[in-house]
Amino acid sequence: MSTFKLSNISLGDYRKFLQSQGCMCVRTSGGHEHWSRADLPRALTLQTHISPVPERIIKQHLGYLKIDREKFSKIMQGL
Repeated sequence: MSTFKLSNISLGDYRKFLQSQGCMCVRTSGGHEHWSRADLPRALTLQTHISPVPERIIKQHLGYLKIDREKFSKIMQGL
């Protein structure tokens, strides 16, 4: 089991993660960024005024991206 925590991930680091997964910021509105990728059913929304990114948001996005915690941990350590 991974000891990597989903909490305390800065907004900047999370943006780098999304970019590494082929996502791009397609829209910014009212303190939110909307990130998308061709195969995603909907955009991933980030609140730009909250850092670190809430754990529940990361879990939700990982589900949409079909990435488990272990793979996320390895990606984040490589950034």
